[in-house]
Amino acid sequence: MNVAREVRDRYTGAFNAHDMKALLRTFSPAGVSISPEGVSQGHSELASYLEEFWTAFPDVRAVLTESSEGEATTVDELLMVGTHRGPYTMPDGQVLSATGRPVRLRCCYVCTVEDGLITSLRLYFDQLELLTQLSSSVTLRRS
Repeated sequence: MNVAREVRDRYTGAFNAHDMKALLRTFSPAGVSISPEGVSQGHSELASYLEEFWTAFPDVRAVLTESSEGEATTVDELLMVGTHRGPYTMPDGQVLSATGRPVRLRCCYVCTVEDGLITSLRLYFDQLELLTQLSSSVTLRRS
């Protein structure tokens, strides 16, 4: 196992345990996390984002489905699995109150590691898929 994979796996383990201290030990103090919700730079912004996310989905965990790695980069496909139990700020800035709905969201992380720390973590997911799972008022029609 290369260093990038080992660091990324420790990040995922800490994320699943909701262990902020362990998670931040994997992340560069100058690191950047990018997701549809926005950009977090550094430990304090990342911690703020994750605490808000863990409040919205207190039982959330990342379930790895596929992974690939290079010397300094990992690419992981996963499912974010949890229950919407608290306020969640949508990518457009609207706050969605707890729905109690289960979520199984397909995601992709691209992670870059330098000197044993994550310097860039990019999360991709289908925002419509998430909204559909959270909202009973969204109806999709097939043509």
